[in-house]
Formats: sequence, structure tokens, C-alpha cells
Amino acid sequence: MSLPDAAHVLVVDDERVLAGMVANYLQRAGYRTTVVHDGSAAVATAIEAGPDVIVLDLGLPGLDGVAVCRQVREHSDCYIIMLTARDEEADKLLGLSVGADDYVTKPFSARELVARVDALLRRPRPARPAAPPAVRQIGALTVDPAARLVAVAGAEVELTRTEFDLLDILSARPGMVFTRRQLIDAVWGADWIGDERLVDVHIGHLRRKLSAGSTAEFVRTVRGVGYRMGSAG
Repeated sequence: MSLPDAAHVLVVDDERVLAGMVANYLQRAGYRTTVVHDGSAAVATAIEAGPDVIVLDLGLPGLDGVAVCRQVREHSDCYIIMLTARDEEADKLLGLSVGADDYVTKPFSARELVARVDALLRRPRPARPAAPPAVRQIGALTVDPAARLVAVAGAEVELTRTEFDLLDILSARPGMVFTRRQLIDAVWGADWIGDERLVDVHIGHLRRKLSAGSTAEFVRTVRGVGYRMGSAG
């Protein structure tokens, strides 16, 4: 049974039996759940109820999962796990490109999905320092960790929670090379299991947002190793 202060998970799937099964497993794991079966209801519920996590089917009829994700991201930075119907790269990339944090391919184990929700909500949170972390300036890029604000040449850049968390790790140690596994451990948690290329997709979105309208490059690839932060070139 879920507790009143338990994390709230919104389950969105037009397959009613599947949605009910997922909600049941989440409830047994101690989460509060709300279940809806169409995109419009998903957006309305996300705005009104403010869930901590949304489990969102990509293939919803009418207002599909991509449109739902885009609209939700205008109001919330909650975690989103996208359910894709096929094990195809295009589906995964599409879900991540509109702001999803993770994906699970159908058919899936409900236990696996619960484990993914657990992992997202256990993401490491930095210990509260005695003083707020300093604002970081890397070339034209400004990162304010305390306010979770990012700007390039004074213009604010909107990032998803995952994109900001990656940037926070990289910008804390400019020049240091991080492997994909190190970034996963820092952002998703050491117990996260999945395709490490998930990092590449989020880094790709982060790069495009930081360099929009310019040729600036702040996140560099170190071939065969990973990524590092550096001044734009």
C-alpha cells in the first residue's frame, strides 16, 4: 500500500490491462499512482497533479506520446519514462528527443519498469553545501547550479532535468574527461542498467541547445573515452 507522502507516478497507456498491471506493481512497491488512457487526459493530469514520474506510452492514439511529452515539458521537469512498442532505434531516439529521461521497450517486465522508476527517483542528489555553489563561467557559457539556470552569451537556455544534471557534472570539472559509465553513475545512479548510448543521445541534445544559433562547442568528445567540458572554439 502506498503512503501519503510516497512519490506519485502517472501511468499513461491506452492498453487498459497493461496500464492496470503497471499501476498495481508500482502500488505494491509503495508508490501512489494515477492511470489515464489518452494523451489529452495525460497532459491535464500532469499539469494539475504534478507527478514525480510519468510512464508514457509512445503509441497513444490521437494525441500521441511525443506530443504529450512536448506539452508536459512546457510545464514540468518531472521524470518521464517512454514505453516504445518496438525495439527500434528510431523509436528510442524519438522519445528521448522530446524530453524523455529513459525508455523501456514493449514487451517488458513490470518488475523492470518498477526498477527503472526506483533508479530515477534515487538519482544522487548533491549534499547541501555550507554555501551555495559558485556560478560557473566557461567562455560564453554560464552555469548556476543553485538556481539550475544556464545561459549562453546572456541568453537563457532551457534544459531538461537530465540535460542539466549532465551539464552540472561536466562543468564542475572543466577539462576532466568523463566516461559514459561515470556519467551514468553520477546522473542515473550506479545501479542503473541499460544501453550506455543513452548518454550520447542526451549529450547530443545538450550540445544542440548550447550551440543554437552559433558554432560554439562546449561539450567535447574524447574519442574512445567519453566527454569533457571545454571553452567554445
